[in-house]
Amino acid sequence: MANLFDVAMVFAVALMVALVSYLQVPALLKENDYTVITNPGTPEMEIVVKQGEEIKHYEASQSQGAGQGELLGQAYRLPDGRVIYVPADEVEQTETSE
Repeated sequence: MANLFDVAMVFAVALMVALVSYLQVPALLKENDYTVITNPGTPEMEIVVKQGEEIKHYEASQSQGAGQGELLGQAYRLPDGRVIYVPADEVEQTETSE
């Protein structure tokens, strides 16, 4: 009976190690700040932001925000999939020069 317990414990530890590796949890344990975006541009998009000890998780929604603010710039998606951000000052200069 003791051998079955040992085998079960080894299996449980191996399962936890596999789960931690699959979910990339070791990155959460490091001291670096980072942002991870999964499934970008899809309804299942998720964003995980780690700053210091704080970890925030955001999920995409279909709702649109409303309110007041200022234009910070524009983003363009290139044919190869890259996204380029142009700050508002440069956008205004480009629009007035055309």
